[in-house]
Amino acid sequence: MASETHMLVPICLIENIKGQLMTNQEALRILSAITQPVVVVAIVGLYRTGKSYLMNKLAGKQKGFSLGATVQSHTKGIWMWCVPHPKMADHTLVLLDTEGLGDVEKGDNQNDSWIFALAVLLSSTFVYNSMGTINQQAMDQLHYVTELTNRIRAKSSPDENQVEDSAEFVSFFPDFVWTLRDFSLDLELDGQPISADEYLDNALKLKQGTGKMDKNYNLPRLCIRKFFPKKKCFIFDRPTHRKKLAQLENLHDDQLDGEFVQQVAEFCSYIFNYSKVKTLSGGIKVNGPRLESLVLTYVSAISSGDLPCMENAVLALAQIENSAAVQKALAHYDQQMEQKVQLPTETFKELLDLHRACEREAIEVFIKHSFKDVDQLFQKDLAAQLETKRDDFHKRNLKASSDRCSALLQDIFSPLEEDVKQGVYSKPGGYRLFIHKIQELKKKYYEEPRKGMQAEEILQTYLKSKEDVTDAILQTDQTLTEKEKEIEVERVKAESAEAAAKMLEEIQKKNEQLMEQKERSYQEHLKQLTEKMEQDRAEMQREQERIIAIKLQEQARLLKEGFQEESRRLHKEIQELQNSMKKPKKKCVIS
Repeated sequence: MASETHMLVPICLIENIKGQLMTNQEALRILSAITQPVVVVAIVGLYRTGKSYLMNKLAGKQKGFSLGATVQSHTKGIWMWCVPHPKMADHTLVLLDTEGLGDVEKGDNQNDSWIFALAVLLSSTFVYNSMGTINQQAMDQLHYVTELTNRIRAKSSPDENQVEDSAEFVSFFPDFVWTLRDFSLDLELDGQPISADEYLDNALKLKQGTGKMDKNYNLPRLCIRKFFPKKKCFIFDRPTHRKKLAQLENLHDDQLDGEFVQQVAEFCSYIFNYSKVKTLSGGIKVNGPRLESLVLTYVSAISSGDLPCMENAVLALAQIENSAAVQKALAHYDQQMEQKVQLPTETFKELLDLHRACEREAIEVFIKHSFKDVDQLFQKDLAAQLETKRDDFHKRNLKASSDRCSALLQDIFSPLEEDVKQGVYSKPGGYRLFIHKIQELKKKYYEEPRKGMQAEEILQTYLKSKEDVTDAILQTDQTLTEKEKEIEVERVKAESAEAAAKMLEEIQKKNEQLMEQKERSYQEHLKQLTEKMEQDRAEMQREQERIIAIKLQEQARLLKEGFQEESRRLHKEIQELQNSMKKPKKKCVIS
């Protein structure tokens, strides 16, 4: 729906109150209403470096995120602005503006590290904003990236033989964009003009040496190169004269430096055209409610003293969504059954065929909306509940048939019962007239449509209840000899036994149909689960191949730069990833 992303102003998503991070319920409510896929762009950087100005431009507004005009950090916590994506229909652009890093008033950079980590975890494009050039001071200020290995976990409990957490960061880390403000140098290298991307690439080169200073120099560069799958750089001239910067949000483009205006336009164009939808492991696209769940899970972990864990966040999200998927599937089943089933059905098979068709659709609904259903617990729950619903429809079907048949018998046989009361058949020859009348009424009963599965049983129960009446009429009929009466009694017994045998045969047939239905239901669950697992496996294969390709490129670069040890470490990671891809396929089991 179009209105779901129309926020007139930003709102605080994660509040920072005296160093404690807390979620804002109103912001979460806004996220929960966004059903579209979200492209999440987060910006971080030192305070008073113009982060908010860029975010306002991405929102297509002059004002919104607070720019501030003093040396104090203005934004606190993480602020959110959800706007319609200008290039991707039916997508929402979620902009996250973070409080400035390195604020001396805070006195503790632990909080900054968590803000930095959350921005990485929540975004699909991560923008790092800094002033001037990429020099060692700029890299030192980016020490937060080196702390990510101590702030984020990929898996809740990695095995000893598995790739370490930091090696898996590339699988879920966002694209990295470095924006350099008030850049005043010429983009040249060895006398040749270079692009901003080449400038960043050169700045990320490692330095030979094994000393402490060399390691400190290389560490942030290694982290950026290893963790972030895609890197981009933009440079910006000073927007206007220093004295006018305080009024920047009130200045129109024609009052700003032309180069700066063009550079901002190129930055926005890149974000709009190349920033991807926020995606989780396995190709799961994130929408508003999913982003809301990630925010809650990560902030809760930090508040409780734990490390935010990507795997735990995805599993927590899966619990919520798989539970909802079960309910959606059951609701679809109920809707379809109510529309298609007209009770009572003539046969049990007719009901089972309708159930099977609706069950198949319900499983499709579940498969479509579920993911990471560990050990198929939710699908097993769905199977059990669908079986219960089938049994419930069967009971309703039997009752509808019983009610219909009882009403028919009352209507058809009540005149006969009245005649019996009046003594119409209590006379010589009355028994044969009575039996003839019963056969006539039974024929009329059988001709009535849609009596359902209980037709014979209800009829036989009714006739059995009238055995005393029938026997009384037989015994008082003086036209019949004792021998004839004995023969008639035996005939009635035989007829009753034949009817009982027929009903027993029907019960056995129904049980066979029920067993057949259970097997077909199992096979349908198995079929759809197998197809889903194959799709997930293919998606995981593509994801792992992408990660390996990125790591191979980095390994080649390390070799080229002469860093043999780092290259060997990366080679080991690549081998472990390749080995994990060769592991036997997990079997589908629904029981």
